Amino acid sequence: MTNAPAAARRSHIRTHHGDSFDDPYEWLREKDSPEVVAHLEAENAYTDTATAHLSDLRETLFQEIKGRVQETDLSVPSRRGDWWYYSRSEEGSQYGIHCRAAAAPGDWTPPTLEPGVPVPGEEILLDGNLEAAGHEFFSLGSFDVSDDATMLLWAPDYDGDELYTIRVRDLTTGETLADEIPRTGGGFFTPDGAAIVYTTRDDAWRPDTLWLHRLGTAVDDDVKLFHEPDERFWLGAGITRSRRYLVIAAGSSITSEEYLVDLHGDITAEPQLIWPRVEGVEYEIEHAVVDGEDRLLILHNQDALDFELVSVAASDPQGPRRVIMAHEPGRRILGVDCFRDFGVVGYRSEGLERIGLLDYTTDAVEELGFGEPLFSAGPAGNPEWHSPFLRLSYTSFVTPATVYDLDLETRELVLRKQQPVLGGYDPSEYGQERRWAEATDGTLVPISLVWKRSFGDPGAGLRPVHLYGYGSYEHSIEPGFS
Repeated sequence: MTNAPAAARRSHIRTHHGDSFDDPYEWLREKDSPEVVAHLEAENAYTDTATAHLSDLRETLFQEIKGRVQETDLSVPSRRGDWWYYSRSEEGSQYGIHCRAAAAPGDWTPPTLEPGVPVPGEEILLDGNLEAAGHEFFSLGSFDVSDDATMLLWAPDYDGDELYTIRVRDLTTGETLADEIPRTGGGFFTPDGAAIVYTTRDDAWRPDTLWLHRLGTAVDDDVKLFHEPDERFWLGAGITRSRRYLVIAAGSSITSEEYLVDLHGDITAEPQLIWPRVEGVEYEIEHAVVDGEDRLLILHNQDALDFELVSVAASDPQGPRRVIMAHEPGRRILGVDCFRDFGVVGYRSEGLERIGLLDYTTDAVEELGFGEPLFSAGPAGNPEWHSPFLRLSYTSFVTPATVYDLDLETRELVLRKQQPVLGGYDPSEYGQERRWAEATDGTLVPISLVWKRSFGDPGAGLRPVHLYGYGSYEHSIEPGFS
């Protein structure tokens, strides 16, 4: 085949919001049409022919990349309740294996797991490879364990259409329950483990409705908790880390709106609106308990381009606001996580993702340091409302993905794992540095430099260049520097 196959053009008028246009390739949406399948097969055949001369290079690159990856590996266990939860992978297998092992009372030091070494007391919750067996496609959507650790919820997709079938297993007996909810967007257990909250999609594949399914009842009897009619907004839900509230979130690309349901009461009660939606205003909430009072920490961008963090009473979310982190141009607040005794704030400043601990009493934010000029850090794997450690993920241009536990009493960073890089890698052989260039309007532009030290140090000069009328800069390097 010497020429690429050309799709036929067939007039098809589409009208949206009063505007009409001709889409000549609308017919290609019929993915089950023999004609569409034949055209796609012709395109694939042409691609194979046109790139046949690259087959050896592809295989070389694949083997080189594969040779750098440790296929048999384990995640750092994360404690939830009386169990350590983790996942592992095995060489030659495509999917993860989700496991747990019992935790000793009062012991918050995760067990050290070695690749290929059996884990004492391991309980396999779900083996993705067994789930995928016999299917051309497999994707795991939701994965949840009930608070009392006796029930497992998982939601596979075997068709690739992002519609998941929720299933439930009794972990004490190994029995899969009759409760099966098809064609969902995913779900999770309520804190009492007696019910499942899940979403369904409309004809445009938009999550638009939230449901409650009580275990042991028919799906046809499920209760509708919330419906979002606006086609611009997608619906989502979750439970606060405190396990106190169900949060229902509706959001478009630039606007959001959230609701609360107090789980100390009736979960089917009418949700409480936090702030009414305003076009162009985004916000998200977290639950905290401050001096015995339920508070909501709200991150928002109303008249705050780089976002502001405020606190309001959970009983009166539209009432008085207390500013915790005022809007500061150039410091983009990325998110907030609330725990029993403190909060964690993520923000970007001077081009770097940073993390700080929030004191609920003083509103002071203590920024954590990591000893490298360039890095990215954030909280990861912290399901518990109260823990003596804060789990953090960390990486830099020269440091592989790293997991730390921050000792909240001593502020010591305890290394739990650093992703191995096979084939020989020594981070001390590489340097990294932050330089700044001033644009024509006075804006300082951050430039990240990374180099192998054996090539020499980077030159000190920055010379301006201009592309399409915009100020830019390129680094002037010394001979031999790469």
